[in-house]
Amino acid sequence: MKKLVYLLVISIALVSCKKEQKDYVTFSGKITNKNSDSVVISNPQFKFNKVITVDENGMFKDTMKVKDGFYRLFDGKEATTLYLQNGADIKMTLDTKEFDETITYTGAGFEESAFLAKVSVEQEKLFKDEELMDLPELDFRKKVSTYVDNFNKRFEGTSLDSAFVASQKQNISGLEQYLTKVYNDKQYMAKNLAKGMESPKFVDYENNAGGATSLDDLKGKYVYIDLWATWCPPCKAEIPFLKKVEKQYHDKNIEFVSISVDSKKDYGTWKQMIVDKELSGVQLYANGDKAFMDAYKVSGIPRFILLDPEGKIVDSNAPRPSNPKLVKLLESLNI
Repeated sequence: MKKLVYLLVISIALVSCKKEQKDYVTFSGKITNKNSDSVVISNPQFKFNKVITVDENGMFKDTMKVKDGFYRLFDGKEATTLYLQNGADIKMTLDTKEFDETITYTGAGFEESAFLAKVSVEQEKLFKDEELMDLPELDFRKKVSTYVDNFNKRFEGTSLDSAFVASQKQNISGLEQYLTKVYNDKQYMAKNLAKGMESPKFVDYENNAGGATSLDDLKGKYVYIDLWATWCPPCKAEIPFLKKVEKQYHDKNIEFVSISVDSKKDYGTWKQMIVDKELSGVQLYANGDKAFMDAYKVSGIPRFILLDPEGKIVDSNAPRPSNPKLVKLLESLNI
């Protein structure tokens, strides 16, 4: 009987604990060499944005009702990713002079965020490996495979949230595919798009000035090609720099050719932007033709290509107009 009563008391206590579980997360910490008087916790998908004041000593603390998931913490100049769940009481420390490398987490429910902090540092090392994409194929695959295996081993013996684990496994699979594509594309470019090789062609692209233009029509001059779109902010950010370089070389033996890869629904926007931005040079419209882009393995825009007067490749991934290296390259050619 006493045993039964004892078990009943325990059961009641456990039920009470469950009922008392917090429906919010407590988040606190200390920032050394703080960049701002506040930190921001944000998740646009959840329409969540929380500003937490950081005192003169770098201390902060607040409570938040959240949906389980990933959040970004912004400290003025830099940011990191957290994983928050109601009921957690997470304490964070960091030194902004070595932001990612110094982040630590403790407290209830800290494990997922600590996992992300570790992954961030390791992934940064991977992307900074300048030799990775130049390795022989077997060595490349071995190195990436080792990274993925080590990543997955971090799950062993942990009690991480199952949704978090599933998401991270999906992410590492995506990263492996991305690295492999980048490697394959670079190897292809080294073999098929090297300096001095004949450039792939585009044929009869609509010319805003009238008629159609093909790459062969431009032979006899150097050709600096800008692949862009009106919906692409980085592309539009290059426009003032491109206009400046065009002006500097307006009387030289070079054509500046901008090829819009806008969809048909944005055709009117392309025509209007030429007027509004006073775009100069040769303005062409690809009209859905992806053959030229595919031949150059273009995975993102803007992309710049420099060809010589014979239509041969000078640089299949040329510097952007905003990069001083472009003018240095053009000067070296004595255009």
